[in-house]
Amino acid sequence: MRAQTRQGLRSSTRQQGGRRRRAVSAAVAVAIGVMTLGTLAPPAASASDSAASAAAAARPDAVQQALNTLVRDDGMPAALASVQDRDGRIRTYTAGVGDLTTGSKVPRDGQVRIGSNTKAFTAVVVLQLVGEGKICLDATVDTYLPGLVRGKGIDGRRITVRQLLQHTSGLPEYGNHVDDDEIRNRYFEPRELLDIALRYKADAAPGAKWGYSNTNYVLAGLIVQKVTGRPLAEEMDRRIIKRIGLRHTYFPTPGEMTIREPHPHGYHRNLANTPLRDFTEMDPSAGWAAGQLISTNSDLNRFFTALLAGRLLPAAQLAEMRTTVPAGTSGLRYGLGLTSRPLSCGGVYWGHGGDIAGYETRGGVTDDGRAANVAVTNIPTDEAATQHVKDAVDRALCG
Repeated sequence: MRAQTRQGLRSSTRQQGGRRRRAVSAAVAVAIGVMTLGTLAPPAASASDSAASAAAAARPDAVQQALNTLVRDDGMPAALASVQDRDGRIRTYTAGVGDLTTGSKVPRDGQVRIGSNTKAFTAVVVLQLVGEGKICLDATVDTYLPGLVRGKGIDGRRITVRQLLQHTSGLPEYGNHVDDDEIRNRYFEPRELLDIALRYKADAAPGAKWGYSNTNYVLAGLIVQKVTGRPLAEEMDRRIIKRIGLRHTYFPTPGEMTIREPHPHGYHRNLANTPLRDFTEMDPSAGWAAGQLISTNSDLNRFFTALLAGRLLPAAQLAEMRTTVPAGTSGLRYGLGLTSRPLSCGGVYWGHGGDIAGYETRGGVTDDGRAANVAVTNIPTDEAATQHVKDAVDRALCG
């Protein structure tokens, strides 16, 4: 499968190469003219502050400038952000256009496909079941799915639940072996995704090293269903979405290819320097427990804030989730469906991030209550654009 297809199912750990695009499409160039400043419900300003406030309002802040860069320099059709400060005040931002054909505005805090952020939701459900004594992190996959996981160097009797959630199982990546357009138009049962992966040899022995694989989370989702006797989507909805009031987050039903609420269109290119295609409508089932959810930036902030505040997991399970291993060379560390990344202003933020054809989302929360999430409507195809998305998050949390 081509590299860009792999990106469509990958997470915040993705590293990309290639030259930065030197030209921006005409439609995106038009979008530069409709970049929108963030909006905030601020505390009342004193009269003495009025001149300074007027001057500040006349120029974009650091987050808006970062989104403008993503549209102007990196050719993103649209960029969106939601930022929450320590006092709970929320600011939302947009840049670009919501539809390259019509030039329509970007819906403020519009819904997007959140890709591998779904893994954090799946991990929370698994860890809730651990807290309830229904799953053991150090039990093997065969404890719950006997005989299901067998292949070349692959044996479910040697792989633990913890290794699935932490990406240390050595299981091969099914997303490397499916085509963009096949993903877009085909409904996959979870077992089909697993069967694709099991055609290939193990990437490593269980526990030998960290290696990102969506296959891990397909298996985690299957374990949830086996233990609870209920669909994964229902468990996510009951245990997380309704529990903390995520009003714009949902798990698409089988065959549901559209996005329900106002949203920017998502665009996809197979390779760098090839034309963008509108990928807004697609069957997301190839992501399932690893990447199927739809949400908004503000709902993701609410989710990660509630998670880090202990509202979704007992203290023991949250501590397990935050126990990390190195993941690459950029300072990223991976826990159980949760990542930490260093901030330029010191400390780290906790989140996940996700890509799925048409959309990329990045962000997270700090231990002192700051939260930020950024979405763009095309997966970056070069390192500069990828870094600019990360920079936007860093500016939001360090501003």
